[in-house]
Amino acid sequence: MEGKIEEGTVMTTLNANYEKLASGYLFPEIARRAREFREKNPGVSLMPLGIGNTTEPLTPAVIRGLHAGIDKLARAETYSGYGDYEGDIRLRESISALYRERGAEIGTDEIFVSDGAKPDSGNIQSIFGEKNIVAVQDPAYPVYVDTNVIAGRTGALDPKTRKYRRMVYMPCNESNGFFPDLPGRKVDLIYLCSPNNPTGAVATREQLSRFIGFARENRSVLIFDAAYSAFIRDPGLPRSIYEIEGAKSCAIEIHSFSKTAGFTGVRLGWCVVPKNLVAGDSGPGRANNFWLRRQSTFFNGASNIAQEGGIAALSPEGRKECQGLVDYYMENARIIRETLA
Repeated sequence: MEGKIEEGTVMTTLNANYEKLASGYLFPEIARRAREFREKNPGVSLMPLGIGNTTEPLTPAVIRGLHAGIDKLARAETYSGYGDYEGDIRLRESISALYRERGAEIGTDEIFVSDGAKPDSGNIQSIFGEKNIVAVQDPAYPVYVDTNVIAGRTGALDPKTRKYRRMVYMPCNESNGFFPDLPGRKVDLIYLCSPNNPTGAVATREQLSRFIGFARENRSVLIFDAAYSAFIRDPGLPRSIYEIEGAKSCAIEIHSFSKTAGFTGVRLGWCVVPKNLVAGDSGPGRANNFWLRRQSTFFNGASNIAQEGGIAALSPEGRKECQGLVDYYMENARIIRETLA
């Protein structure tokens, strides 16, 4: 009979790894609890500190850049459709110059502009094999863990420890200054975040050097989240992992305009995949090629308008103004810290 399904036919299935996730994603869960608290406590003022959102308006230089991007789309002679998958070359050149200031030579063909650090943090794992062993700081930004759970790398959640059986956890606590010791076994992917979300700890050159040495010895890959690097004030502390010798052979860096320029709603970031990065089963260039293929297959590039805003944010005037935003938030942090102390 037409349309009849024969017995034994395999039906459509969903990705059961989603059922291994410990709970709902952290930030919607925080929002739900905050909403319930407000409903039960009318008139109480709740100060939400659970997510790294921004509150201040974009700076004048950035606004002019965004308007310029809109105006270009309004004229036939300047209209642009799809751009380069890697991002606007002017923006990539500005990012490359930023690294050069920090003593790192990063080519424009190693920089991939995206719609934010969070998507890159989740998507980057897709270029690595399913059987890779993953190490994360504990506590960690939820995206590092949850996307690897969904990819099937972590095994099941242990109901007693509330940790995943195939994931290696690197404790960050008072005894180690909230920066982890090296993994006690060979691992394939290592997620590091400095300044760390959520602890705020900043890695020293010596600490990063140890991880780079470990990664090179074991042909592991470091995935380094530098989204909060604009908040580092001590000039002796690295803002990029590429300030450390040997990092380009073993580290991918993810960065964001959200924290440096207030682009949480605009959405813009970048990822650096060096051409001479090597992993366990591959030589130089392969990871870079895989990430380009991933981006060109699943992604059509960041918004042309947002990229104009990013170019403006990295101009001399834009950087000065954005530093003012960072200073404002740092002052808030000082008030909170001193009040709690």
